[in-house]
Amino acid sequence: MSAIPETVHRPVAHDSADKHVRGTARYVDDLPEPRDLLHAAIGLSTRAHARILGLNLDAVRAAPGVVAVMAAEDLPASNDIGPVLPGDPVFADGLVEYHGQSIFAVAAESVFEARRAARLARVDYEDLPAALTVEAALAAGSFVLPTRVLRRGDAAAALAQAPHRLSGRFAVGGQDHFYLEGQVAMAVPGEDGDMLVLSSTQHPTEVQHLVAKVLGLPDHAVTTEVRRMGGGFGGKETQAAIVACVAALLARKTGRPVKLRLDRDDDMELTGKRHDFLIDYDVGFADDGRIDGVEFTLASRCGMSPDLSGSINDRAMFHADNCYFLEHVTITSHRCKTHTVSNTAFRGFGGPQGMMAIEYVMDEIARHLGLDPLAVRRRNFYGTTDRNVTPYGMVVEDNIIPDLVAELVASADYDARRAAVDAFNRSSRWLKKGLALTPVKFGISFTAKHLNQAGALVHVYTDGSVLLNHGGTEMGQGLYIKVAQVVAETLGVPLERVKLTATSTGKVPNTSPTAASSGADLNGKAAEAAALTIRDRMAEVAAQRFGVPAEEITFREGRVSGGGQSISFAELAKAAHLARVQLSSTGFYRTPRLDWNEATHQGRPFFYFAYGAAVAEVAIDVLTGESKVLRADLLHDCGRSLNPAIDLGQVEGGFIQGMGWLTTEELAWDAQGRLTTHAPSTYKIPTASDAPRDFRVALYRGDNREDAIYRSKAVGEPPLMLGIAVFQALKDAVAAAVGPGVSPRFDAPATPERVLLAIEHVHAAAVEPVAAK
Repeated sequence: MSAIPETVHRPVAHDSADKHVRGTARYVDDLPEPRDLLHAAIGLSTRAHARILGLNLDAVRAAPGVVAVMAAEDLPASNDIGPVLPGDPVFADGLVEYHGQSIFAVAAESVFEARRAARLARVDYEDLPAALTVEAALAAGSFVLPTRVLRRGDAAAALAQAPHRLSGRFAVGGQDHFYLEGQVAMAVPGEDGDMLVLSSTQHPTEVQHLVAKVLGLPDHAVTTEVRRMGGGFGGKETQAAIVACVAALLARKTGRPVKLRLDRDDDMELTGKRHDFLIDYDVGFADDGRIDGVEFTLASRCGMSPDLSGSINDRAMFHADNCYFLEHVTITSHRCKTHTVSNTAFRGFGGPQGMMAIEYVMDEIARHLGLDPLAVRRRNFYGTTDRNVTPYGMVVEDNIIPDLVAELVASADYDARRAAVDAFNRSSRWLKKGLALTPVKFGISFTAKHLNQAGALVHVYTDGSVLLNHGGTEMGQGLYIKVAQVVAETLGVPLERVKLTATSTGKVPNTSPTAASSGADLNGKAAEAAALTIRDRMAEVAAQRFGVPAEEITFREGRVSGGGQSISFAELAKAAHLARVQLSSTGFYRTPRLDWNEATHQGRPFFYFAYGAAVAEVAIDVLTGESKVLRADLLHDCGRSLNPAIDLGQVEGGFIQGMGWLTTEELAWDAQGRLTTHAPSTYKIPTASDAPRDFRVALYRGDNREDAIYRSKAVGEPPLMLGIAVFQALKDAVAAAVGPGVSPRFDAPATPERVLLAIEHVHAAAVEPVAAK
């Protein structure tokens, strides 16, 4: 391998960037439609919790264009598609447990006819009591999974002895994925009962398994293919399955291809969101702000079924320390069952909610003591040689957060800006500014150990071109181009000689989901292994040709050299073929050093940590509650980045999405359990105008100490949590509005209404202008 990389660590454009801009990138709904294609729609429940006393679909069947209708009694095999545990039916069977749950599906000659027919069903319900909130579920003792507790030390004793003690409660809202491409699948029947499913999914293997399950087929009879998605963010890890299964069921019933594309309203009602949390804390601390002991209770709204809530809530527990050493800590996790849509994976997978807990506490400690919150945060950082063990027993070996934060403090001019913000607030009555710096430490690996594996397939053709296939999926994050860079670097060929092909369960089997920020780590290593096998075989051919040992052969710039001789890579590929040397190989990788005991919550669940920090400066209007992010400085750790251009984009986008979660993206249900924010008109994601006008983003320089692919680090999820700095800066501005020595309760998302409520809940004398209004 060349000493100086030619292709990796370079800022290379996304492989589909020009297609994205021109609108020529093909998604599932853009593919040529097969002859006799039918279109499907799903009939949704209009109750949150009820028995179905009668389901009359006669009008649906008689509607123009309708070819087939299916409900629970029509399924050929299983009706349950729970990803880990049972509880997620394709169609409700006698009982509905959330408003918007699937009851039946219809296939018709057109999209319009299918959707119109789906509205003609007559459903007789017997309403049942519905628990719609975390508070209601806690009061009823309603959980989808048993409560878990993580303990280290004696938190109760530490709290009792601490010089200072604070307790409180705050809420953190959920978030809709709001991908540009909604949930969609097309199922095409084949010979002998086989089924091809073109799905917008992050988990092709799970779609394969579940389609086979509901059809009563072996896995080898179903092939799932994914070229690209128009965004995923976790929403297409498990939630794509019901769409694919319904399309496949109708295709089997009719013998015709079926496409199911949810409209945005149905998509938002039917599919899961980020878990919203209710967080209680009790913290004891010293005069300098160092935490002596802390107890957290994290209660999440899981919805009507387990889905992935077990792992998501576990990860929230694992990230309730963030960057801070907690010697005496108890974390209790309640996984609440509510009669709302079953919540699911979302970028960060519980980690953001856990981090919000400790960052809120850090801010409360600082305000109680009259200290700069940054000083309290730094005082509690993990150490490098001591105070470096997490509550779950993992040693933090790669702690760079003190150095990273120091670099950001200098580059963002934090100290001078802190003074400037304070001076502004003393002179401004109606506008208040806030400033905050928050760090991130995010564990990289699936906590379900068996998912930390990947496979790849690489072919070299006799003209020297290379075809690459692996188990990862492309959802706009640049995974395909990164893995192609790895293969090009390994074989020493130009990047344009490597062809990316659609992810297919028929090429690489038993794939893990593209999630947990592990796509490049896992699939990059698997593809490298395959390419190395081919390169070693080709090196033997070159060694014989040149008369030198194979270890002296080098592959660089499209040429293969040794002993002062050189030929093109294409020439060697042709020679290897003529010598009957195999030019195709699979590759496999499994993440090392993972040792995790789920029963005791102890061990090493993560391969390494990714770090980052953000400084956010905001302004609020105390009369309207409106807010604006004025400037953001981000410094993020990508190890030795595989592709700095792609990674910078991920850091910027992750921050904006995290900012949206904590400011504008509010999910709301009415008293009947109906999601009232189910369209762009009522659910507000950040737009270009919401991005900070002064937006400074940099990658921290440094290699990954672990043997990750080319010493890079994962970048998909960790930057989202940089958005916590915006929430804390808003809280800082609210604190400035209510006066010194006061720390108002502040829930997320920090909408204008919540900004005003936080101000108005403080003593009227501290908010006289608002009281007068």
